[in-house]
Amino acid sequence: MQKININNIELAYERRGKGTPLVLLHGYPLDHHTWDFVASLLEGTFDLILPDLRGFGQSTTVDSQYTLDTFASDIAGLLDHLGIQKAAIAGHSMGGYAALAFTKLYAERVSGLGLVSTQVLADPPDRKEGRYKTAVDVAEKGISGVVETMTPKFTPDEKLQTSARKIMEMQKPGAFIGALKAMAERMDMSALLSTIKFPVVVIHGDEDSLIPIDRAREMKSAVPHAHFVELKGIGHLPMMEAVTETAEALKHLA
Repeated sequence: MQKININNIELAYERRGKGTPLVLLHGYPLDHHTWDFVASLLEGTFDLILPDLRGFGQSTTVDSQYTLDTFASDIAGLLDHLGIQKAAIAGHSMGGYAALAFTKLYAERVSGLGLVSTQVLADPPDRKEGRYKTAVDVAEKGISGVVETMTPKFTPDEKLQTSARKIMEMQKPGAFIGALKAMAERMDMSALLSTIKFPVVVIHGDEDSLIPIDRAREMKSAVPHAHFVELKGIGHLPMMEAVTETAEALKHLA
């Protein structure tokens, strides 16, 4: 992986393929490897940029609190470094929150938006409180409890559960803590959807136990021109569970 210094951190990223620039943002608590299978099907169409969001993978862990806007600023700095003025941005779960934050702050730099197993709603109070409690638990006890809880929620596929677990176990406690707090404080982005004119792709599994399929249907209703793919029998990891379907859908951002 390559690394750059941006916003007082070292941001790691992989770049592959050629074509329309497409940034793929991973979810929590994962890293860019969740896109590996899909990336191999997209590199003939896109100039793929796959960062490890701050704290995750090989990027610097940050102790101070940050927000989804900070993730967005990191990506803007990465695109500046690469000399890319405009790109499609696709994000999975937390990566979708970051993609929405990027769209809010840098709409003129977005050529298309991919929303994979994500939502525009902010956390309700109980969910927000739960994230802060989990952050305390991670600080006191480490990441094992979160890994055990999240693994079966990602997908019913036991082989893919093992793959997701391996990625989670590689992450640092500070990444979990920082991301949990950032997600807890995120804004409701519903109003943003009505302003979007560029291509939008919404991909969601109908067996997602972390973010209900209804959240994706609501986004499709708010953006009638969006290309919506509802994946039957798929959980929270479409890029790993339904590789071909996810790749074909994302090609609508080319």
